[in-house]
Amino acid sequence: MDALARLRGLKLPFTEMLGIEIVSADNDRVVGEIEVRAELCTKPATMHGGAIMAFADTLGACGTILNLPEGAGTTTIESKTNFIGAAPLGTRLTGEALPVHRGRRTQVWTTRVTTAEGRLVAVVTQTQMVLEAKA
Repeated sequence: MDALARLRGLKLPFTEMLGIEIVSADNDRVVGEIEVRAELCTKPATMHGGAIMAFADTLGACGTILNLPEGAGTTTIESKTNFIGAAPLGTRLTGEALPVHRGRRTQVWTTRVTTAEGRLVAVVTQTQMVLEAKA
């Protein structure tokens, strides 16, 4: 099964609730999109920082999942976000997650979140713990 089909087959409820669409994926890069909807916004009508972080975290976690040994799991243990610009209501955002480190116990991914016009909204770096498969 290819990476994109594998991720789409996971059926992650939070990812679906946020409206994240994974548009391309392989072991070295995950790209997703999200529409800035009213329920993801704060005042004034711009995407809430937590929603931006959740979007990026999801993409980095997906990258980690694609690089896990058989039967292993993952969880985020650290995340840092630099907010650069606002994402107004109605904006379509793209997130591109790339690996920084893929080790036996941890993986680190950086996700750049941009508008369709290429304007940078945020840069998120997260560390994912590799959870060993249960025997």
